Amino acid sequence: MCDKIYFGGGILVEREIKIKEWFDMWIENRSEGIENIFEENAVYIESWGPKYEGISAIRHWFEEWNTRGRVNVWDIKQFFHKENQTIVEWYFCNKMNYGKEEKFDGLSLIEWRNDKICFLKEYGCNINNYNPYEKGDKPIFKDEQINWF
Repeated sequence: MCDKIYFGGGILVEREIKIKEWFDMWIENRSEGIENIFEENAVYIESWGPKYEGISAIRHWFEEWNTRGRVNVWDIKQFFHKENQTIVEWYFCNKMNYGKEEKFDGLSLIEWRNDKICFLKEYGCNINNYNPYEKGDKPIFKDEQINWF
């Protein structure tokens, strides 16, 4: 069942606040309040494949990941809302303890139930864009490893 949508505030603003809180939790490395954002049986799918089912698994992943790296930036660009769904466009940058840094654009498709996230699926996009036809009719592609699409 879809939640009611209130334009000019209300539910939409509350949803945006919860999403921003989730992103801030990563930057601040704090999991307190996760139960206010996610439903008990929520499903979270990362852009590169891992899937976490239930708030306990989401919390475990969050806390364990933060022992191996740090999210430096997770900036929200814009929101789109439709009935019980929200799409958020964002820019993300992290650095792992062993030195690897990742920077990419992304989207999260979010479904809501009882004013909490019940489903979240991320999509990543490389920020190193280029025109493969810049030098002619045949494409010239960069030779780079893609890890998380």
